[in-house]
Amino acid sequence: MGAAHAGIEGIAGERGQLINVAYRLLGSLAESEDAVQEAYARWYALPRSRRDEIVSPGAWLTRVTGRICLDVLGSARVRRERYVGAWLPDPLPGPGGHGQGSGLADLADRIVQDESVTMAFLVVLETMTPAERVSFVLHDVFRYPFAEIAEVLGRTPAACKQLAASARRRVPDAPAPVPADARSDAVRRVKEAWQNKDIAALVDLLDPAAVMTADGGGLVGAALRPIEGGTRIAPYMVAIADRAPGLELLERTVNGAPGLVALRDGAVVTVASFDVAEGRVVRIWVVRNPEKLQPWAALGAALGAAEEEVRDVP
Repeated sequence: MGAAHAGIEGIAGERGQLINVAYRLLGSLAESEDAVQEAYARWYALPRSRRDEIVSPGAWLTRVTGRICLDVLGSARVRRERYVGAWLPDPLPGPGGHGQGSGLADLADRIVQDESVTMAFLVVLETMTPAERVSFVLHDVFRYPFAEIAEVLGRTPAACKQLAASARRRVPDAPAPVPADARSDAVRRVKEAWQNKDIAALVDLLDPAAVMTADGGGLVGAALRPIEGGTRIAPYMVAIADRAPGLELLERTVNGAPGLVALRDGAVVTVASFDVAEGRVVRIWVVRNPEKLQPWAALGAALGAAEEEVRDVP
């Protein structure tokens, strides 16, 4: 294999890491892909002699991706002020959980799903300033040294360290960890109560101070403000079920945690994430904006195909 070909393969191999960084910085799959594409475009726009001088192309691409994301975050703040209702990060299917897909679905498969992509964590990241978010994510999540982060932010390493410390104070103290099977059980019981339109059971499953936040983007119906309190959330959930006959609920991994996906007429129309503490649901994030559900589209198609196969069996 020629050195040039090996170099190209090495550069291409950085794409997964860059997508992981960009998604945690931006919370948007489409914007993450655009940022990484732009970073590669800048790499290939360099003269060959300049590229040969760069000792670590991966580190160079990460710095450039970070700078691009920093710019996107700055403009995103203005865009989100005009956003209809609450803005939530793109919900992420579990690896292979969307069926056979392409584009954003395949992009989602590149993202390592751990605690740093849970909806709860991403929502906290949204409260940070762009510089805080870049410094915190690159240092605390990806373990980049502050000297390298300083090159991304154009600040001193000491200033970047202060930014990360400020961001860290925005992250609430981690509650006692909830075992995966307990989280799955809580979500499963919510699904059953929701399907049965059992308000009393839902109230019992929801923390009295639970909060539901919905993102419809002004494109579909969704509560424009967070709904607070289990006794208010439960009847709202049942009202949704009443207005959407034929809604099918599936248990699926969403951002690395147990969640629910709602299909209607074979299409994914809602993806819900949950935060569970002491056996009760404390937060629900509901994404209904169809532009954010594109990575899930293949799931409905795959289930529809499976049903056709079952019907065709003699």
